[in-house]
Amino acid sequence: MERVFEQLIDKNTNIAVLAGGMSNEREVSLRSGKNCLAALHRLGYKNAIMIDVDKNIAQNLLDNKIEIAYNALHGKYGEDGCIQGLLEILGIKYTGCGVMSSALCMNKYYTKEMLKSAGIPLINSVFVKKGDELLEKTKSLKFPLMIKPVCEGSSIGMYKVSNKEELISKYEEASKLNQDILIEEFLTGRSATVGVLEDRGEVFATAILEFRTKTEWYDYEAKYTAGMTEFILPAEFSETLTAQIKDIAIKAHKACGCTSLSRVDFYVVNDIPYVLEINTSPGMTDLSDLPAQSKCIGISYDQLVQLILNSSGLQK
Repeated sequence: MERVFEQLIDKNTNIAVLAGGMSNEREVSLRSGKNCLAALHRLGYKNAIMIDVDKNIAQNLLDNKIEIAYNALHGKYGEDGCIQGLLEILGIKYTGCGVMSSALCMNKYYTKEMLKSAGIPLINSVFVKKGDELLEKTKSLKFPLMIKPVCEGSSIGMYKVSNKEELISKYEEASKLNQDILIEEFLTGRSATVGVLEDRGEVFATAILEFRTKTEWYDYEAKYTAGMTEFILPAEFSETLTAQIKDIAIKAHKACGCTSLSRVDFYVVNDIPYVLEINTSPGMTDLSDLPAQSKCIGISYDQLVQLILNSSGLQK
């Protein structure tokens, strides 16, 4: 389908870019929100404003007579179904995924369970919650391991550990952020990510981005510090593997009930593309993946913002 990037939303619509928020990803969200607002203004949406989300968000939305919320929030309260539920109650259309898919994909464990049922390749892992015996629960896994709080983004609270002593120590650190922890085998492979977008009923994948970091793995520093990661775009995979990764990304997007957009992260080991997680509110900063992936297939930043805006109110 040819993409004409129609402006399906009236330019006089009162739009609020929701950014900032109360999660550990606040600063990244503010950068995303600033960029999205500038794009909306360039597109002619002069009534677009940015609202830094706090506990007064419902009243702020009502006071400003907001008709559409452009969600640029990341992390807790903005990417986990909370803001989506509030917007549903207020009757305000919004961009991105709906309540169920946002909540599901924010939790790495439940995402894996859903993807497993869809037959999607996954790395061996276990879920450890408060009260579980850590060493007993993880005895089936092989070191090194990755420790991941199930409901954090931007690699916050993640640690690589090589032995039982490190596992115990770093598990305690991660538990300070979230008492539910996913522990996953650390494999040697290639990191990649692909965006999934929707345009007038068609679901399609962006170019695949491969990243080679100067850090040991794709951590917060590598994600948000210029020069710390080499981006290979499009990724240097075979034609067959490229098609397979894109197909799995779309399958994962649909399996978790996502709408509008998502970004699916992969770790490719011996040509097997394992899905790591699904991001339902991908970053839109100058260094973010989705804008770069979209540009590679001919979609500019402003066109991407328009495409996302067009999907407001289409959540399942």
